[in-house]
This record gives sequence, C-alpha cells and structure tokens, in this order.
Amino acid sequence: MRLRFVLDPAVTVELRERLAELWADVTNAGGAVGFVPPVTTADVAPALRQHLVGMAEGTTRLLIGLPAGGGAAGPVATAFFKLNAHPLMGHWLGLSTVMVHPDLQGTGVGRDLLAAAASAAHRVLPGATGIRLGCRGGLGLERFYAACGYQEVGRLPAAIRVADDDYRDDITMWLPLGRGGVAGVAEDRPGTCASLGVSQSGTSQRGTGRWHREPQHESRRGR
Repeated sequence: MRLRFVLDPAVTVELRERLAELWADVTNAGGAVGFVPPVTTADVAPALRQHLVGMAEGTTRLLIGLPAGGGAAGPVATAFFKLNAHPLMGHWLGLSTVMVHPDLQGTGVGRDLLAAAASAAHRVLPGATGIRLGCRGGLGLERFYAACGYQEVGRLPAAIRVADDDYRDDITMWLPLGRGGVAGVAEDRPGTCASLGVSQSGTSQRGTGRWHREPQHESRRGR
C-alpha cells in the first residue's frame, strides 16, 4: 500500500479518536507501544493526551501515514517526534509511539514510515544529527530497526515489566542523520529504509506539512 505522509496534521476530535483507536488496535495485536493487551481507547487516552499537550506546546511533532488513494477515515501509521528541552541535547530528536495498523503488518509500511521520519527530521529540527528511539526487547524489534539503518547503542536489562514474571530489556536505538535528514550510515545499503529515497522524491509545503511520494517497491517484514 502506498501512503501519503503528513507532518503536523490538524488536531481534530476525529483525529484524536482515530489515534486512540489505532493505539489500542496495535497494542491488542501484540505491538510494543507502551502497554500490554488487552486495552481500550480509554486506557491509552492519558498517554495520547501527553503527546497532544506536547504538540500544543511545540515540543512534540506528529507524523501520520494515510492511504494515498484515500478511503480510510484515519491514520494507519504514526510516529511522534520529541524535541529535547535539555540545553546540551537540542541537536537530536527522539521518536516514539511508532505504530502501523495490524492489517498492514508485513507489507513494508513500517519501513516506509521510518524512511518518512528520517526524511522529515530536518523539517522538524534543522540540523538534526540523529534520531533516538527505544524499543522493547524479546520481540526482535531491534533487528527490524537495524535493517532500517538504526544502531543499538544501549540496553537496560529487565527494565520493562510486562507481567509479574516477564521482564524485558529497554533497548536504545540511534539513527545518525546526514544532510537533508537522510541516514548517513544507510544511504547506499539496499533494503534499508534510507534506500527508499523518500527525502529525495518528496516535496514539502511549509505550513501544511504534506509531501507526496513516488511509488516504491515494498519489502515484507514482521514487527
């Protein structure tokens, strides 16, 4: 499926509802996005509210993926950029709540989402040197992110408790950025997110946050 990626979409009641539904759907399908199943939209609402407050304050930016042909009522993929408040760390970005609708798992949408995030990074923070994200151990997510150019740079053992007797590592991944937001370590590696060429083929309209992509061949993957 081809997606149209939108940075800083207008926050409407409908968008808030669709984001909560997507978050619950991803969690209940086994996605590691801050909760363990089962959850409802009410369960994820406080965490979503924190993102929305950050967006209102200018410390968080939202990237969503919508089907290019229309027809869907809401986003099918999301990622939230976090700007650093620390005076010595304002040169890099955080990325969190990276989600793809369960129906699209294995279609290459996750790779396209991360490629779009790398492309958008310099629109979010001009001169950004990298993107940092965390992922839950035990699911192979670090291998997926590594295939997209990220490097594992830290691991806190048993930092995440998903059940009374089930502890997972908290893994920190890092994507170095080159000019234009393209991941410098992955520019020439076939099969990586950077090789999709999103930043080269996209055009941006300041104020709307929208850019359009040329058709890309998608790789199947599991998340």
